[in-house]
Amino acid sequence: MEPDSIAGLDSKLLDSKQATGQPKLEIKQSRIGLWDFFEEIEVDRARFALAPLLQKLHEVAECLPYLARMFKDVLSVPGCAGLMMIYVATQLGEAIVPAFSIWFQGQFLSITQAAIETRTVDKERLFFIATGQLACTVAEFFLARIQRKVSTPLNGRIRRWWALHCFHAHARLDHPTFMKSDVKRQLNEIADNYWGQSVIWCTLDLVFGLVSIFMKLVAQALVLVQVLRGQRDGPLLVILTLASEGIVHAARLPFFQPVRVWLAKNVNADYTRMRGWKDVITYNGYRKEFVAGNLAEHATSEYKKAAARVGDDDSEWNELEFDILWPLPSIWSVFNQPLLQLPQFAFILRAAQSPTSIPLSLASLSLVQDAAREFAWSFRVIVNSTWNIESRLTSVKRMYEVVEIVNEIPDGKVPFPEEASQIRHGVALEFRNVSFKYPGTDRYTLRDISFSVGPGQLCVIVGANGSGKSTILKLVTRLYDPDEGVILLGGHDIRTLKLHDLRQALSVLFQDYTIFPLSIRDNIAMGDPSSSDDDDRILRAAKLAGADTVVDKLPEGYNTYLEPSVSIQYSGVREGQTTFTGRKVDYKPLKEAAGIKPSESTELSGGQMQRLAVARTFMRSVVQEDSTVGLLLFDEPSAALDPAAEHDLFERLRNLRGNKTMLFSSHRFGNLTKHADLIMYMDDSGIRESGTHDELLKADGEYAKLWKLQAAAFV
Repeated sequence: MEPDSIAGLDSKLLDSKQATGQPKLEIKQSRIGLWDFFEEIEVDRARFALAPLLQKLHEVAECLPYLARMFKDVLSVPGCAGLMMIYVATQLGEAIVPAFSIWFQGQFLSITQAAIETRTVDKERLFFIATGQLACTVAEFFLARIQRKVSTPLNGRIRRWWALHCFHAHARLDHPTFMKSDVKRQLNEIADNYWGQSVIWCTLDLVFGLVSIFMKLVAQALVLVQVLRGQRDGPLLVILTLASEGIVHAARLPFFQPVRVWLAKNVNADYTRMRGWKDVITYNGYRKEFVAGNLAEHATSEYKKAAARVGDDDSEWNELEFDILWPLPSIWSVFNQPLLQLPQFAFILRAAQSPTSIPLSLASLSLVQDAAREFAWSFRVIVNSTWNIESRLTSVKRMYEVVEIVNEIPDGKVPFPEEASQIRHGVALEFRNVSFKYPGTDRYTLRDISFSVGPGQLCVIVGANGSGKSTILKLVTRLYDPDEGVILLGGHDIRTLKLHDLRQALSVLFQDYTIFPLSIRDNIAMGDPSSSDDDDRILRAAKLAGADTVVDKLPEGYNTYLEPSVSIQYSGVREGQTTFTGRKVDYKPLKEAAGIKPSESTELSGGQMQRLAVARTFMRSVVQEDSTVGLLLFDEPSAALDPAAEHDLFERLRNLRGNKTMLFSSHRFGNLTKHADLIMYMDDSGIRESGTHDELLKADGEYAKLWKLQAAAFV
């Protein structure tokens, strides 16, 4: 169904730009309720009925090498080969057993016919048939049980391998590549799972299932033809029953649905407001301010007014998607019920002509209908599975493609340093005419910036927020590369250095530091992963950063999780609810038994968390005697600290840095600037002033003005 056939939908065509040699496109825009629907339409390509089918076959063919690669990888997972053989064997067994069951039913028809004609029953043969039918039932039961038993560990091992693959796909990406919307979409697609089952397992199960069902159909067809070959009405009943059961499904074959490239965008401000207010009341990050601001009544009122304005148009996209992207029910569905009655009509006509054949015809009808329904069900599964297999194979293809995404920041080839002793006494840093603007923006954050910091020197960059101080640190760590100019570290263009070596020679603490959803111990240890088992170093780093006093007050010390990734799960029974026996539900005994304290989460102030982040930085840069770090980068490390804590931190940094080069950014002028070898004052125009503290005060420029302004607050 075309989008403009939806009730209440307006459509128009927009111009579209496309690359040379590509088919000409037009963008069809449609309004559907609260959504704008945009779809690409190829206008200069000939249309023919089998084009969608051929397109899908082409896509499947492109995915087949990835499918073969997937099978090879899965079989290489320890323990998977044997389990997979058992799983495949049980599937094939389940495919063949129904054919034996039909054969035994056919034998029963023969006994019935003989009993009608001779008035005698072959008891031994009848016992054999009953035993065979029972054996088929038992076999189906045990095959299904074995398959379930095997599928659980097989799926688990594949899921762990898949999780490692996804983890590596995420971990290997650099910052600008990871932030690209198309890359995030790719990562989200490979992360999809279906009720705890990975895309890999679902694809394997689908392929095995298709092979099994196909074998089942072939086996049943061969046996059914053999059984009914001697029955006068057998072929007619088979044809009529299969037609009635299968024609509607055949009419809905999805192979002929075209590949459609589209997107939908919500354009209703009130709907957006509703979703925003819903996030406000459900996300715990907003709860403190929400409660403290007494916003409950206001939020409810605003949500109610927005919902009233939206009215009946309030609908999620997935509620509209099916009607837009899928065709109307086939006209053949109108004939479904009449067709289902055709076998009964044939049976009635035969009974009217030959009343004595009623028992045999009735048995034949029952056998044929049961088999036909099984056929129709299998056919439907094949149709649905074949429709899904293209998307499953595409998911497998994406899984392998995602590890081949090229990072925006290319790796260098030059080792750094050639000798560790070269940076133990600091490393020189130089910016030469560096300009940079963030991806997706036209405004330069840095424009023609040049400065030089010698080995072992302390450089403090001061200035207002937004002047580019933090950006300088991001460029040094190669989170981004400059658009113009060169950055030199130890005389080397940093773009030529191996990324691992470059970042190993740096220790950085960003203003927007991160507390990872790990224990405090693990958070600090991440400063130097190679020494994550060295508890003495972790404790020393925490003490040097002043974080030890914070940790000592926490309920589980260094094993405390501030933001645990795994939350506590509760049953659906509400606390305080009265059960049938009159008992009120209270989770307190369960919490006590599980060792859950009254406060399930631990909150720290910004200054306390900042000390933990500083401890992580100290872990590698200060604590290690033979440290390979030559440059320390600190971005607003005192932003969340009070004056006393700030003074203490600056003293620690100055005393502990040794001979290392330090680049320090701040918008507050602490006593660290008095000891700086170089101070750079920055604003939106770039570096306005540079020199030592005394030199800049004598110059009586912007630095001196702001220094005196901040100093006056403490006089």
